[in-house]
Amino acid sequence: MDYGTGAIFGVPAHDQRDLDFARKYGLPVRRVIADGEEADPEFAGGEAFSGDGALVNSRFLDGMEIETAKSAVISRAEEEGWGEGTTVWRLRDWGVSRQRYWGTPIPMIHCAECGAVPVPRDQLPIILPEDVDFETPGNPLDRHPDWKHVACPQCGGEAERETDTLDTFVDSSWYFIRFASQPGDKPFDAAAADAWLPVGQYIGGVEHAILHLLYARFMTRALNRMGRIGVKEPFAGLFTQGMVTHETYEAGDGSWLSPDEVTRDGDDWVRVADGSPVTPGRIEKMSKSKKNTVDPDPIVDQYGADAVRWFMLSDSPPERDLEWSEAGIEGAWRFVQRLWRLVADDKSGTGPSTELRTGEDADLDRRLHRTIAGVAEDIEALGFNKAVAKIHELANAIEKAEPSASRAEAVRTLIRLVAPMVPHLAEEAWAKIGGEGLVADAPWPELDESLLVEEEVTIAIQVNGKLRDTLTAAKGASKPDLEKLALASEKVARQLDGSAPKKVIVVPDRLVNIVA
Repeated sequence: MDYGTGAIFGVPAHDQRDLDFARKYGLPVRRVIADGEEADPEFAGGEAFSGDGALVNSRFLDGMEIETAKSAVISRAEEEGWGEGTTVWRLRDWGVSRQRYWGTPIPMIHCAECGAVPVPRDQLPIILPEDVDFETPGNPLDRHPDWKHVACPQCGGEAERETDTLDTFVDSSWYFIRFASQPGDKPFDAAAADAWLPVGQYIGGVEHAILHLLYARFMTRALNRMGRIGVKEPFAGLFTQGMVTHETYEAGDGSWLSPDEVTRDGDDWVRVADGSPVTPGRIEKMSKSKKNTVDPDPIVDQYGADAVRWFMLSDSPPERDLEWSEAGIEGAWRFVQRLWRLVADDKSGTGPSTELRTGEDADLDRRLHRTIAGVAEDIEALGFNKAVAKIHELANAIEKAEPSASRAEAVRTLIRLVAPMVPHLAEEAWAKIGGEGLVADAPWPELDESLLVEEEVTIAIQVNGKLRDTLTAAKGASKPDLEKLALASEKVARQLDGSAPKKVIVVPDRLVNIVA
């Protein structure tokens, strides 16, 4: 009832949660937004349509786009006097006090005579006691025998410290300013903070996308309005990363079991301890309450930290959730072994190539430099899974190549490309090939942009608009040459069946469309 106006509404045809509810309880589902040409009032299927479109089955609103319809309803309500347009904010007061030991002490003293009195500056910071008792539920500061008992700074009478501590978000809402400036006599130096801020790229989990970001922006804007800092926004860019998820397992008594407490028995799951049946549940974010966490130590011991890192980077885009799986980590471990074998088994020598673009090595040289460019772009864009895919392709090409100077240079470059992802393996490999110093200190591979130019392109051949064949031609080939190559195709000849084409449309470097 505290959301919006408190009115309860549902749009089951256009909100998946509402549709699931309606289907479960047999409620009618009415379409009110057209899905293209589909405007039937009776909505079928189990997937809600949540896209844009014109309103249908909505009387005077029919034909209007969604935003236009909203404005029309508000206008009619105001004209007829039964409602008015307003903005409803979901912001609430921030209760910053916590009844717990950890956290920043709130610097206030409560006196029966003077009321709430700030702690004098020369008595700051307040140091929390270390002899606290956590055996009894509740706030240990509130029942500490002497820490909270102090004299009132104003009247000198008996008083008590505030035993609540601050929400930890209070500190984390301005730490980035302190990172930029750390004077000993004040929270920060405005000139230094202004020189460094805003933070260029901020990366955090989903909880940071709402709470922490909201608090950090509030604190920065408040300090700006007070004249304490020149910037209004703390972060120039925000990237919200996904979470690591895992299947959940429920025992017969309703308790949750950890992954190492269950095992498969054919198609079923059973408890390791006694063989009792286990019900697998939803794949959810790892949490202590559901026990669907995986202890990283045994995984690292078995597969190595590099394999764990490679799997987490390669499995999905970083903004999406990552489902942890044994098969995934096994695959990553096998690829890490492949990388090591590429280095250990290379017979090409360790010297850099001086003729990278000659003879049969030209294809490998081009792929190498396209990989350098692509991986650099993907890392800058936080597309780590795309960078990993390009490295896989390069490794495959190196494996197929014969020993040569180009292959040696490709192996040497591959080590530097994988160093951010598998640093331990990369350092071992770098030392093995005689690399100078640490690979972590080595420069990023130099890019030869001339090798990024495509010399050949794939041309699609269509007959009456349908793809029938493809051909490889020199980039920039003329229209007559492409037409001649297309008409020479056996697949095209079968489609024409001896008839001359009515028209041939050529789009250089892209396609040839033959109208029969």
